[in-house]
Amino acid sequence: RRKGARGARDGGKRELMAPKDKNAKAAAAQASAKGGSKGGKKKKWSKGKVKEKANNLVLFDEETYDKMYKEAPKWKLITPSVLSERLRINGSLARRAIKELTAKDEIRLVSAHHSQLIYTRSTKV
Repeated sequence: RRKGARGARDGGKRELMAPKDKNAKAAAAQASAKGGSKGGKKKKWSKGKVKEKANNLVLFDEETYDKMYKEAPKWKLITPSVLSERLRINGSLARRAIKELTAKDEIRLVSAHHSQLIYTRSTKV
């Protein structure tokens, strides 16, 4: 490319646009203020979806504690998230429950990566 060339393919012979008349400007402004075909109403932002609050237990009641001992050792995948969701207990209680089940050899550790602990049912030999 030559030095000083602007890159226009027509050799710098650009055609200038005709000036817009004032009526066209006013019509364009009115249409944009109107919001197209909405009829003058401005678009409202949606409030977004609100997630339902999970009302999980903070302490075990007798029924949930028994259910945990009866059902959890039979699951193939046991994580704090799974315990929390199925038994409706909060995360810290689920972690404590897993520690208790591990101590009694009801479940065994498969993988421990940072805070996501993965357990499975203990196979009796």
